[in-house]
Amino acid sequence: MSKEKLLDRARDELFSHINRCGVLAAAEEDQRQWMDETIDYIGERYPDLTDVDLQGLHAIGIRFCKPAIAHGADSTAKNLEDATVA
Repeated sequence: MSKEKLLDRARDELFSHINRCGVLAAAEEDQRQWMDETIDYIGERYPDLTDVDLQGLHAIGIRFCKPAIAHGADSTAKNLEDATVA
């Protein structure tokens, strides 16, 4: 398998773990600890990934947990007056 496909597979697995484990609702410090442990796990599952690859996955995972537009029902407009028009 090519390095690019391997990295894509690891990234997809990381996103899957993030969505299933409820880490999006966790405190920032807990998210970082969870991400550290999960990246260690990903590194074991994909031993051909370099430390640079794993650091990149860590950064992507942290950004996914703190998006520019918040996740979840609490962040959605409750009615038309709460919504903004671009």
